[in-house]
Amino acid sequence: MKSKLKLHGFNNLTKTLSFNIYDICYAETPQDQQAYVEYINQMYDAERLTQILTEVVDIIGANILNIARQDYDPQGASVTILISEEPVTPTESQIEESPGPIPEIILAHLDKSHITVHTYPEIHPVDGIATFRVDIDVSTCGVISPLKALNFLIHQFESDIVTVDYRVRGFTRDVEGKKHFIDHEINSIQNYLSDDTRDGYQMTDVNVYQENMFHTKMLLKEFELDSYLFGDATSNLSTEQRAQVTERVKHEMLEIFYARNMSS
Repeated sequence: MKSKLKLHGFNNLTKTLSFNIYDICYAETPQDQQAYVEYINQMYDAERLTQILTEVVDIIGANILNIARQDYDPQGASVTILISEEPVTPTESQIEESPGPIPEIILAHLDKSHITVHTYPEIHPVDGIATFRVDIDVSTCGVISPLKALNFLIHQFESDIVTVDYRVRGFTRDVEGKKHFIDHEINSIQNYLSDDTRDGYQMTDVNVYQENMFHTKMLLKEFELDSYLFGDATSNLSTEQRAQVTERVKHEMLEIFYARNMSS
């Protein structure tokens, strides 16, 4: 077992895990398209997103300091949670007649410790393709790691495509004064995924080890058209229409996965 790194003072490394999660579906009529947006707004409103991020805080072993959330008109929502590595709870000194803590003590390292989520429902006006995008950032300072939240977040959303970036910034010093630019071993984000997640997705890595930058793209392997149809109008598609819709949905997924427009 590798010995624990002995540091001089606080661990100043910043570890940031960034997600883009996409859910794709087909809604044929304008009514069904609008219903899809309303469904997403209800399913993933600011309250639900707050519940998800609160679970993330527990998973990574952090503590909530502040929550800000907002639902948008006509669509979308955002939540930001400021977190700390150490608990901030009432103590005896705060109850007794004595000076309270200095604000800077409580707010230390908050510029690097936060969790944010933003949602973006979007519809193609012609092809009937509806895309729901979720952007999530988990940024921690100290020994707590955002990588622990990886599997939980992927399973909390209907994730057809996932792009994940992990980066460690800054440095921390050990007791002998030596700088350390990373405090754990990692060669791929994929190593932090559960077996069922790895089996369920086609994945590609782009890693820059010398810069402590790691990138993984994920595309769901299994495709059942009925799982991608939304609304009453899609229940009676002909065989030819189902083939056309299948092509549209798969084309949309590949363009997002490869991050470029592709000819049909």
